Amino acid sequence: MTQHFSTRQLRFFLTAPSPCPYLPGREERKVFAHLPLLEGAAVNDSLTQGGFRRSQNIAYRPACENCSACVSARLPAADYIFSRSEKRVLARNGSLGRHVVEAEATREQFELLRRYLTSRHAGGGMAEMTWPDYVAMVEDTAVRTHLVEYREPSKDRGPGDLAACVLVDQLSDGLSLVYSFYEPTFTRRSLGSFVILDHVIQAGLVDLPYVYLGYWVEGSQKMNYKARFRPLELLRADGWMRVSRGRADGPA
Repeated sequence: MTQHFSTRQLRFFLTAPSPCPYLPGREERKVFAHLPLLEGAAVNDSLTQGGFRRSQNIAYRPACENCSACVSARLPAADYIFSRSEKRVLARNGSLGRHVVEAEATREQFELLRRYLTSRHAGGGMAEMTWPDYVAMVEDTAVRTHLVEYREPSKDRGPGDLAACVLVDQLSDGLSLVYSFYEPTFTRRSLGSFVILDHVIQAGLVDLPYVYLGYWVEGSQKMNYKARFRPLELLRADGWMRVSRGRADGPA
């Protein structure tokens, strides 16, 4: 059952304008609040369901004055129909071992993240992330969160090489993918899509309705991949709206 937490006791702040990382020539602003230590999980639930994202102990959402391109997106796990290409992605990565681990940063994860950022997001805001930054991203939180590691089959008695990793918040109504990264040399395995599809499966196995993907930004090459998943639910002014076959189907 979805739990709601009153946000009246939270203090919200507004950032100063800064260059938009998704759409050239535009500025972004965010509204944010600090998650309380004692009730952080319940607050994170309510805010995520209302279109916020979590970063460490801060929840934020876009508050741009002249743009509304950033739209919260989630996948309905129970109703999701895997396409033939998505089934192939799952099959190509079927040999990977899936390991749920505590939200504790490791050097192995960080080295994979550095390779991923250097290859895929060299000019992005996270490109200069340091080891202490990564530790804070993973461990500085009071919500229900964990890491999922995807590993190659072991050639000996070791754990196998780390191929992908994702930080996941467990909500009362779903799984929220906070940040994922993967081995950039595995170009034909579609690991980014695989992580999402795998979590649709996992959410269904434990009867959680949704997988939260963060923001879809129309016109941004970085975010266009999210629109490939169908059915998709987008948070509009009237609430969550389901999109399939390129059209809005009405309230979710």
